[in-house]
Amino acid sequence: MSDFSLPGFDLNAFVRSTLAEDLGSGGDITSMATIPAGARFSGVMDSRDAIIVAGLPIAEAFFRALDPAMEIEILAKEGAKVDAGSDLMRLHGNARAMLTAERSALNTVQHLSGIATMTRQYVDALAGTGATLLDTRKTIPGLRVLEKYATRTGGATNHRMGLWDAAMIKDNHVAVAGSVEEAVRRAVDAGIERIIVEVDRVAQVEPALNAGATHLLLDNMSHDELRQCVALVGGKVPTEASGGVRLDTIRDIGATGVTYVSVGRLTQSAPAADIGLDFALA
Repeated sequence: MSDFSLPGFDLNAFVRSTLAEDLGSGGDITSMATIPAGARFSGVMDSRDAIIVAGLPIAEAFFRALDPAMEIEILAKEGAKVDAGSDLMRLHGNARAMLTAERSALNTVQHLSGIATMTRQYVDALAGTGATLLDTRKTIPGLRVLEKYATRTGGATNHRMGLWDAAMIKDNHVAVAGSVEEAVRRAVDAGIERIIVEVDRVAQVEPALNAGATHLLLDNMSHDELRQCVALVGGKVPTEASGGVRLDTIRDIGATGVTYVSVGRLTQSAPAADIGLDFALA
């Protein structure tokens, strides 16, 4: 069993709940009806796409949950770039266990590898500009830790993990507080160390800085506006360009001098990688 762990993620609980959702109260009725209990399979998981690999240790955990003695060989490292047709994992063990775990294992690797692969495309497009790619909180409920793991595997840096590890003051917070300065002041008075402030106008930059912002999110600004904001900030705090960033625009955005560029589509819109698993009687 590979030594895989993520802070804030209970792998065993995830495997149990995922399999329970699939098995329901009746179990894998197809495999139980058609496959003898003692039958054994050999299997190969392979990628039909060129991908960045992510999630293989989690797939392994699904198979081992149903057959602890299954022989499993992981053939690609997490974060590795592999060509279409590459083998990712070999398995040998109980046939029913393999068939029952197959979909959960594949779904996880397809989803996480899809995110990692798209992330690497954005990282490569941004390379050389001096800016760093960030993900966002636009994640599927319950899968945030895994999806943010996948963006890291693809080469991005995680933004805040949740509502708890940094304040992010947006227009609605400002509307209730009455001004950017007042909203930031309240966060400072609350003892919050990381105070991210979303600004959508150049005129909001200096008030936010003066009030104690530690990070400015420059929302849906033109390239000229981004450059103006970067000049006003003068390196006092990190700057982040956000909003509508695409693969064909990210390089020009990064070249404006911002510290970060955040992209929601990494977790919100990444297509699943085409990965299959073929079995044969052992």
